[in-house]
Amino acid sequence: MAEYWTRFKRTIRFNYLRIIRLKASAHSIALGMALGIFVGFLPIIPFQTVVVLTLAFLFRANKITAGTFTFISNPFNMPIFYYMLFVVGNFLLSFQGVNFDPNHLAMKELIAQGWEIFLIMCVGGVILGIPSSLLTYFLGRRMILAYRKRRALRLLKRSGA
Repeated sequence: MAEYWTRFKRTIRFNYLRIIRLKASAHSIALGMALGIFVGFLPIIPFQTVVVLTLAFLFRANKITAGTFTFISNPFNMPIFYYMLFVVGNFLLSFQGVNFDPNHLAMKELIAQGWEIFLIMCVGGVILGIPSSLLTYFLGRRMILAYRKRRALRLLKRSGA
């Protein structure tokens, strides 16, 4: 178990450094992160990449971070994540007879159960996705700028200035 945890931490660190070292503006990278989080909150898993890359192109955001951050919804956390979307969406749109079934979470299966459940989960995704993406943008931008400042200071010290 410790080996898996160590590997997981190394993977997270590697991806963090890969994203933070991108040669793009902090705004572009953070906006890509935010768009990825927002689209990741929508129950459109087979189309997330196409949607987020289109949005990244339109908003001139970094496409690498946009695509990477859609993985906030993934096969490992999908039942819990989608249940959360269902609860929030159902609170706002109370359709009669709509129940959450964790065995049918693919977009095609959700629509086959009825448009109501898909609509409930989309509304839940938008409601949870907006504040999450705003928070991601501001934290991501701040994190990138802080890293770049620390790196610039480190390089200045090394050069002897």
